[in-house]
Amino acid sequence: MSTEPPETAEDAEEPGTSAEGAQVSEGAQVSEAEAELAAQRVERERIERRKAERQGPIEAGGKLSGTAADLLAAVRAVESGEKPAATVFAEAAPASRRPGPEPVRRVPAAAPGPVVPAAGAVEDLRGVLAQGGAPEGIAVQAAGVLGDGGADVLRADPWQLLRVPGVRPEQADGFARALLGAGAGPDDERRGRAVTVWLLEQAALAGHTALDMAALVAALGRQGVPEPEEAVQNAVSEGDVLAFQDAVGEAGDVEEDGERPVRVLVGLERCALAEESLADGLARLVNSVTGQDGAGEGWERAAASAEGSAGELIRAVAGHGLVLHTGGEASLADPAALVRAARGLGLRVWAAAHGPVGRARFAGLVEGAGVATVAGLLSGAEGPGRDADGALEVDLLVVLDAPQLDVETAALVTESLPDGARLVLAGDPGVLWSAGPGRVFADLLAARVCPQIASRRPDPGPLGELVSGVGVGELNQVAAPGKEVVIVPVRDAGEAVHRTVQLVVDSVPRALGVPAEGTQVITPGHGGAVGTRVLNAALKERLNPGPGRFGGFDPDDRVAYSPVPGRTLPGRVVRADGEGLHLECGGEEVVVPRERVESSVRHGWALTAHQAVGCRWPAVVVVLPGDAVQALSRPWVYTAFSRADRHLSVVHGAEQALPRAVAEVAAKPRTTRLPVLLAPQVPVTEG
Repeated sequence: MSTEPPETAEDAEEPGTSAEGAQVSEGAQVSEAEAELAAQRVERERIERRKAERQGPIEAGGKLSGTAADLLAAVRAVESGEKPAATVFAEAAPASRRPGPEPVRRVPAAAPGPVVPAAGAVEDLRGVLAQGGAPEGIAVQAAGVLGDGGADVLRADPWQLLRVPGVRPEQADGFARALLGAGAGPDDERRGRAVTVWLLEQAALAGHTALDMAALVAALGRQGVPEPEEAVQNAVSEGDVLAFQDAVGEAGDVEEDGERPVRVLVGLERCALAEESLADGLARLVNSVTGQDGAGEGWERAAASAEGSAGELIRAVAGHGLVLHTGGEASLADPAALVRAARGLGLRVWAAAHGPVGRARFAGLVEGAGVATVAGLLSGAEGPGRDADGALEVDLLVVLDAPQLDVETAALVTESLPDGARLVLAGDPGVLWSAGPGRVFADLLAARVCPQIASRRPDPGPLGELVSGVGVGELNQVAAPGKEVVIVPVRDAGEAVHRTVQLVVDSVPRALGVPAEGTQVITPGHGGAVGTRVLNAALKERLNPGPGRFGGFDPDDRVAYSPVPGRTLPGRVVRADGEGLHLECGGEEVVVPRERVESSVRHGWALTAHQAVGCRWPAVVVVLPGDAVQALSRPWVYTAFSRADRHLSVVHGAEQALPRAVAEVAAKPRTTRLPVLLAPQVPVTEG
């Protein structure tokens, strides 16, 4: 059984995997991680409250048949008390506009002590794991997931081992056979429920907040579940997952029997509640700002003095609680002008970027204004602080890198804003979506529930021309008299690695004056012959050779630190001691405990495109090996190419797969519910 930590949606770029980033000072680092744990505990308490609140029956779908009818019958059995209660809800037909409910604020509490499983619980788990033939080394991780009674949980239901990240169904099956003997068959109800949850967890890693019932049933069949529909019904009845029925088509669309068509979806509770909370929070913001708050003349003066699309953005924010802004790197000038104008009107203004690199770049445009990272803002490590109700003390919040917001993070942001506050989501719609579940920015752009301002500031020069073309599906040749763009053809993986190292170590510094530490390598995945692991090993050998005496790392190694899945923080190793591995990330010192180094720190001379989102470097070397053709898409190429400020080298072994990916391969679709949840609460906006 593999014990390597699972790789999330970002590493799914690798032929088979996915994501990571954050930042804070040494003193705040532990507090942020622990504050996230505290927020998770508050979320679990909130879920329990929501379970108690949702007792209403499903209002539609009475004439469904087949699988959908069976599922709804199981749901109604829960509601009638025949089976244990679970949170099962359905979306009614669109109603008239109504304000979103007041959110349940998740106020950061004083950082608790580290959550460490009891020693006895870990030892009990080791015994059960050994009995089932599973590696004892995952006992601590399993105890963190299953709790102090984890040993009893596994004895009663061995397939609960699937809750431990990295465990696959075939491994859990072997574990169950060792514990239960002949009784551990594929038709065991416990197995069906556990595999249902596992599949939805995998879907969340791939960005889905729910799965269509038919898709989930088909996936269960591929995992050897003999009665997949029944397995889903059991999982719903036991409260392991949630079921929804969403109306499809326009409001006037009806079937022959007079019922509006619906689709049945199944999802994880955490994703469902976050997406619902996000919709409520966005509706509350949209409906709580209806005028210009007595400052109309000031807003208009500020808009008149701004240039082009910046003025449009200021006017939109003057009269609306939610505004979307799109554009590339140069377009940051628009939200910067907005922040300065709002400060001039006496408003409390903050901006938040995806990571410390983005924070630093935007801070340089808005001297003196508050700029944080999203993670730091939510944890309390950065930002304006909160009032007695738990709301951030802001009148305007500008969130940059908005495509990186997953539904859970976006829900926390909206819940944190007071009534009457304005929220601007700004970002480049061409980049890769969030590593976590959802496609919040894309969903909002498609839903058209608020003003959308497209920047008229294109990224300049040959790089800007190249990236703009990729964004519309065209891979153009651009004139690059200053060697802004260089194509380096290669024939095989070995040559790709050799030329990449040569570019970073010699060619780019000599020709352009950009030192090796100012050049970032980006490749499609972690594995393979030209993945980050191989490239980082080759680059370390040339740039910072050493024995790796600190868990595989040496002082001055470039690293990518992931405090939680979905966030990557580029940095370098400073030293190691009894506390752990000391890193310098974004100008701040971070201490990674020894037991977390292996799972959260990688070498960082080479990154995946998802890890690189939110960052830019003077020079970028994008590696496109022939064995990574399946990972290429227009958003991937757009993201990788647009990380370069001055120079882009493309180590090109993908031949015609590159222009084909740019022209034909769009972002992989994600199943989400945000537009459906917003529709009854917020009318479509023309602007």
